[in-house]
Amino acid sequence: MEAYVMDAFSAQVFGGNQAGVVLPDRPLSDAVMRQIAAEFKHSETAFVTREPDGSVSLRYFTPAGEVELCGHATVASFALLRQLGSVPDGDCTAHTKAGELTVTVRGDTVWMDMAPPAQGRTFSAEEQAELYAAYGLTLADRPAQLEAQAVSTGLMDILLPVKDGAALGRAVQDERTVTALSRRYGVVGVHMFCLGDAPGVTARCRNFAPLYAIPEEAATGTSNGALTDYLYRRGLVCPGGENRFLQGEAMGKPSEILSRLTDTDGKVRVRVGGRAVLSLRCALLGE
Repeated sequence: MEAYVMDAFSAQVFGGNQAGVVLPDRPLSDAVMRQIAAEFKHSETAFVTREPDGSVSLRYFTPAGEVELCGHATVASFALLRQLGSVPDGDCTAHTKAGELTVTVRGDTVWMDMAPPAQGRTFSAEEQAELYAAYGLTLADRPAQLEAQAVSTGLMDILLPVKDGAALGRAVQDERTVTALSRRYGVVGVHMFCLGDAPGVTARCRNFAPLYAIPEEAATGTSNGALTDYLYRRGLVCPGGENRFLQGEAMGKPSEILSRLTDTDGKVRVRVGGRAVLSLRCALLGE
């Protein structure tokens, strides 16, 4: 069966966030899909099936197990299908374990619906201090007007604000502690960010998910979807505008993730977009 590596949220090969994309030619067990993801060693590998009605079913595996949704692997999958001529420009329904999503392909850019925003728990001052300490930071590195909160647009992450790019770059993760905190709070990981410091930049971000064997990830669609909702509820982004998140800079893999938010009678909808380029093509032999 055919397998690919796509560089998602980038317009250049070897930039952005790598995702495996597998087009199975037969049904695969969960164990085999996890083994394939472990062989790729990328943060996520998507297994993509075209359905008779033209929709697309996707499942996502990290090297450690399955997750319900992955933004960058979805962008990678549809960019590949577009390149292979399997989907045209326009809207397509994507079936995921996080629900049915509408994915829109416009030339070299893929836009995808996020799951409806869900507000997770907030954190006491003591809990926040513990979160910052897990990165060698203190509450003095937190901006005065923002606090940590768990938010989901498909995957629940702790959104952890820092006051500037210097604090963002200075953060060093204690993987064991963050793994334990992620398990305790029932989240995928931590999405650390500072507000944009240049025109056209909404925020600069770093993403950590050691619980799922991802020490740091260069681009995360679901996390930046959650961040879009978080910023909107604090009056920091506007409905209808295009937001731009920069991530992966600390890893030498600069990535650009776009988002748009609409609010219709209190019903908030978030879309995440970006480009992806094909870097590797291979064939998987046997199981």
